[in-house]
Amino acid sequence: METIQDFKGLQYPFTTDPIAREKYDANNVVYATSSHQIDHNMFPGLIVLPLNDDDIQKAIQYAKDHGYVVSVMSGGHQYSGACSTHQRGIQLNLKLTYKGPNDLVLLPKLPSPYSNRPLVYASVSHSLGEFNDYLRKHQLFVPHGQCKDVRLGGHAQTGGYGQLGRSFGLLGDHIWGIRMINHDGEIQEVTKASNPELFYAILGGSPGNFGVITHYTIEVYHDTDHDFPETGTRPHGFKGVWLYNKTIVKLLLHEVAAMADDPECPRNFDLCVSVLSSSFRIFKLIPELENDAPGIFQRIAEALGENGEAKWPASVVLYAQWVPMNAEDKYTDKVDAWFQKFRNLDSFLKYWCIHAASIEEPMSKMSGEWLFARPREYDLPYEKRTYMTSSTTLVQDKWVDQVADQIHRVVAPSLDHLALWNNCFLAVQIQCFGGKHSQYYAKRDNGTAYSWRDSTVCQVLDCFYREGAEGKALAKGWQEVNDKLMCGEHSRFSKQDKRVLWASYGDWDLDKTWPFYYEDQAKYERIGRQRFLADPHGTFTPNPFNVKAVKD
Repeated sequence: METIQDFKGLQYPFTTDPIAREKYDANNVVYATSSHQIDHNMFPGLIVLPLNDDDIQKAIQYAKDHGYVVSVMSGGHQYSGACSTHQRGIQLNLKLTYKGPNDLVLLPKLPSPYSNRPLVYASVSHSLGEFNDYLRKHQLFVPHGQCKDVRLGGHAQTGGYGQLGRSFGLLGDHIWGIRMINHDGEIQEVTKASNPELFYAILGGSPGNFGVITHYTIEVYHDTDHDFPETGTRPHGFKGVWLYNKTIVKLLLHEVAAMADDPECPRNFDLCVSVLSSSFRIFKLIPELENDAPGIFQRIAEALGENGEAKWPASVVLYAQWVPMNAEDKYTDKVDAWFQKFRNLDSFLKYWCIHAASIEEPMSKMSGEWLFARPREYDLPYEKRTYMTSSTTLVQDKWVDQVADQIHRVVAPSLDHLALWNNCFLAVQIQCFGGKHSQYYAKRDNGTAYSWRDSTVCQVLDCFYREGAEGKALAKGWQEVNDKLMCGEHSRFSKQDKRVLWASYGDWDLDKTWPFYYEDQAKYERIGRQRFLADPHGTFTPNPFNVKAVKD
């Protein structure tokens, strides 16, 4: 493919020339490269790094003129590689496009009665870490994901799941406006008021398939509306790390299940449990551990890896949070007793506890406590799974025993499953979203298309594996067992296979697999009608992971 004339940014065409290919390959790296570059044909004909709107408009016109397609990448974290394309496609890499002083700014409040909350204008080029830092400097916060390196572009389009999901909902629930360059190269401002159907489709439809989103206008929260130090009612958090122990996993997951089963659980509470195999770079997840590294290393057997690099043993991580919603909310004995259950684990399994920290601070700081500083969990290929459920009988159905057994097969060394332990590495994250007071549920009809808003638990079971046929077969086999256990008529977790766009897996032809991602055909076709209007020539259809355009 030829380069684009008068394009100001860098361009890297696909080539077989070994010297030029080094630069191309260095820029053809996304999260899914390790696992899907070959089978998903992730070799764009041209990779471009636009400097501004004009470059993007030139790229769109060039694609239309030559019958090419365009994929949009802001951070590149989509698990199936939907931000990439094939050799008759152009990949727009927006990581650095919109990083100027006007690309992350505070805006005037919306006039009453629409909202009394501040607005932030943020580009898709900003990472969640940068976004969180900016909000904290202004004593503001909003729910968002936990990986600092993820960019706002695809993150918001696919929901923006994170630690504050029960208490405040998704990041996408807080988007007021979308700035986008459409298929004609025109700059389009989309709001719920100006174009409700397109707004709905973008926020929950297949990401990158409606145009090139450049900025979001996002409603955020003041610290002062959820922090009342003068009365002693402040946001509280707890961060715990234990060496892996099946008993700890079951105790903590029982708390997740019990919360999910309780329809009356107040929105103030958020709870997330992670289980991580050995060699996970824990200092990127819990930076404060590094301050006590020498003491900790004396207490664990698997302390040093190659060249003296810290090699962390398998571990369990807990994030727990309580937020006052107004000045009348009080940090009562009952609330403290909830946290005390986790604090007690320090003494109950004393030598297994590595870190137990109680946190009391404004939400702009608290939200940063839950961020993970690495671009990915392990630098290995993967078999990923994310399961959603609307069950409210998880304790009764003994789901915890089942998932704990599956985790144990990989994380704990045993002669019965030594090959799994030696070849596979887990990054498990299980979070409660349930209850009728949960904002994840309460904001379900807010003009967006995010699916499965009646979910009570989101269960991420990601299995990374050593490269090679053995590791891949072991990881795939372990996940095939999970598929049978976690969704289906006889499942203890979910009777239906429910997936989310940010964590897609399996067949990536969305027109075949849409029942996993959308509640019904009417919703799928409603989004499809907007796909046709937004992408009449198929310019933004760079791969199979897209809602099929429907012409009325």
